[in-house]
Amino acid sequence: MSVRLGLLGAGRIGKVHASAIAATPGAEFVAVADAFPAAAEAIAASAGAEVRTVEAIIGADDIDGVLITTPTDLHATLIEQAARAGKAIFCEKPIDLDVKRVRECLAVVEETGAALMVGFNRRFDPNFMEVRRQIDAGTIGAVEIVQITSRDPAPPPADYIGRSGGLFRDMTIHDFDMARFLLGEDPVTVFAAASNLVDPKIGALGDVDSATVVLTTASGKLCQISNSRRASYGYDQRIEVHGSKGLVSAENVRATTVEIANGDGYRREPLLDFFMTRYTQAYRNEIAAFIAAIASKQPMTPSGDDGLKSLLLADAAVTSVREKRVVEIG
Repeated sequence: MSVRLGLLGAGRIGKVHASAIAATPGAEFVAVADAFPAAAEAIAASAGAEVRTVEAIIGADDIDGVLITTPTDLHATLIEQAARAGKAIFCEKPIDLDVKRVRECLAVVEETGAALMVGFNRRFDPNFMEVRRQIDAGTIGAVEIVQITSRDPAPPPADYIGRSGGLFRDMTIHDFDMARFLLGEDPVTVFAAASNLVDPKIGALGDVDSATVVLTTASGKLCQISNSRRASYGYDQRIEVHGSKGLVSAENVRATTVEIANGDGYRREPLLDFFMTRYTQAYRNEIAAFIAAIASKQPMTPSGDDGLKSLLLADAAVTSVREKRVVEIG
């Protein structure tokens, strides 16, 4: 029996998830809703789905789970509505930009017993999954230091910066989740330094565009994160984990592994250009995991609690930059 799904939000990431549903055996894409009817109609036409209202999708008897890919300020309310309607829920990060509102939302999820998965897609990247598998296998011994490099090819538009919640809550939050995923325990302190080196307009909007973060766990494990809103050479996504017996790393991904050598030196293909191409398989794996969890009634991960903990780290990084100090996580 197929798992029947509804999509709330037909923007850029909604299109990515619609493609992922289509690529997943055992999934049936039933309906899509969006504030802009033309966007919903385009996805519906390509996927053989219906266009319905948000309320109709959440209340429908022929839909088992919903994917929430709307603007962030709608996430928490839609999660609560879907939870009360008995739907399984996938929601793009973050649940909300305010920790108090996230806690209120998660209380509703707990009260209703709803299944909730938060969209930290990088956990499902085949390369990063293999790094985690090697850690679990004991290949590098006990984890000691994690290094995460995450740099976008170019900054987003100014209007996006103004509603994104800032670099730490919008961009670094993926790296905070990946740090927890690889460290195997929660950081207890955060120290962040940040600057405006890419675009003065970002600073004028109250945000930063370049940052370094150091996380420390209770046992002393360390994680260093390097972020930039600009990488002139492409979408820079690298991970390195150093342990007591060795090191495991995941390098950048290119369209092919071909390398050409001649009198001018060595030349390889450029990096993939952005997240929709770099993490295509991760998005598909993520949605497949959501569908499998619905079908098997198994716990979903990353959970709402994972979303909350990464937001707490982001808030701590903001405080650390503002007050120029190490911040302890309560």
